[in-house]
Amino acid sequence: MPGTLEFAIHTLVEKRLDMSIFEGNYRNDETGRAAYDPKILLKVVLLAYSRGLISSRKIEQDCHENVVFVALACGQQPDHSTIAAFVSSMKDEILPLFRDVLLVCEEMNLLGGTMFALDGCKLPSNASTEMERHFSRAPEEKAEDRGQGGAAA
Repeated sequence: MPGTLEFAIHTLVEKRLDMSIFEGNYRNDETGRAAYDPKILLKVVLLAYSRGLISSRKIEQDCHENVVFVALACGQQPDHSTIAAFVSSMKDEILPLFRDVLLVCEEMNLLGGTMFALDGCKLPSNASTEMERHFSRAPEEKAEDRGQGGAAA
């Protein structure tokens, strides 16, 4: 539907981006199954990343279940290994396209002044299972923390 991010991604990939950089790597005329069209893979990856989906297995699942992904993929259902291989082998070619997507989305007023980021950055965190706390143990842990610090209230 015009005015949506999905439409902007489709329009960009089909009409405004130079896709020749992908074609040499996805020509498979002599042997094996025909390769997925890189346009389809790119559309699916761009939409997934814009929604915070970075797992190739989750993207594969959405290509089966989510009507927007099904439409962008033209009914094709690339598996997770195909998606992961596309992203890892073409990351240098895909990276500049993220900028182009943002510029076009800004032109179409799809960003609405909100923050929009496409990033797969992994940050350290203290959210490991060793750091988990259970609500029912909170009073005990609070008492233990007071005893270790030497300050009692």
